[in-house]
Amino acid sequence: MDVVSDAIAAVRMGQAASDRVRVSGSWCARLAPYDGAGFHVVLEGGCWLLPEGGPALSLGVGDAVLLPHGTGHVIADSPADAATVARAMPFERWTGGPPGPSRLPRSVPGGVELLCGKYRLDHSRVHPLLAELPTVVHLPNRVGAHPELRAAIGLLGGELTAGRPGAGVAVPSLVDLLLVYMIRAWVDRGDGGAWPAALGDPVTAAALRALHDDPAAAWTNERLATEAGVSRPTLARRFTSLVGRPPMAYLTWWRLTLAAAALRDTGDSLTAIARRVGYGTPYALSHAFSREFGTTPGRYRARAVGGGEGSGHVGAGDAGAGGEDEGGADPVRGTGVVR
Repeated sequence: MDVVSDAIAAVRMGQAASDRVRVSGSWCARLAPYDGAGFHVVLEGGCWLLPEGGPALSLGVGDAVLLPHGTGHVIADSPADAATVARAMPFERWTGGPPGPSRLPRSVPGGVELLCGKYRLDHSRVHPLLAELPTVVHLPNRVGAHPELRAAIGLLGGELTAGRPGAGVAVPSLVDLLLVYMIRAWVDRGDGGAWPAALGDPVTAAALRALHDDPAAAWTNERLATEAGVSRPTLARRFTSLVGRPPMAYLTWWRLTLAAAALRDTGDSLTAIARRVGYGTPYALSHAFSREFGTTPGRYRARAVGGGEGSGHVGAGDAGAGGEDEGGADPVRGTGVVR
């Protein structure tokens, strides 16, 4: 896989959650900090996002916003003052109540309609590309910008509204796709940061692609330089400058990250995992893993498996080495919400 796909796959846990909500009047809802990433898309009207420790952000129709580090935040009809923010109701109470007269039917004009989602991520081994994402990624709705993202938003909004056969499969897939498109839009925008630059550099990108395509291969600096079509010193200089560590150190880190994901998500033996990530023996993997994580693979798996899984709704409770590799949200005041 490519770097963005691998970076997301390595930290994804459980199933993403999503809700389509509709409100009017004066409202204010809070999402507490959580282990994962969240997003909001404004389908109708406008609102304000107030992230903890950050400036208020005005969102208009079609705007998408990603909070990749699970930062606690408030969404409201206006840039609420401190007293109003303190009274903001939890998002889960905002969306989780039984149907009743307070709900706004979709046929009622006016109000604000939002598409909200949350991804559960393992931040203990987050890829540096994801770690480099800013606290808030704002993707304004501009003509011609990010057509794939706009198409995915339209499809997801429709599935959450229509309740058509197969929606139980379509919705999680579309929510996952939305995360990819939002991260891709940030990378393509080139606002700064090492990783967009790394993926835009042909030499570094070629080396990263090779390592991610086959992490278990018996890579050396010489072989990787040949793959990238440059000399070994050129590869070392450009890769280290943009990625932040030498090629073989990055490979070691990535192999151990893959091993950690396999221990967390599968019941495969250590022997099988070692072979899959490029270590000749389970002992070699165990030694490198313990050095990097400060715990044995068995203890890491026991702790990860005991962590539990999240719910399918947005407001529900949430739950590098150096050198060569050894083995080659109720509103405060409002007129309702509908999902």
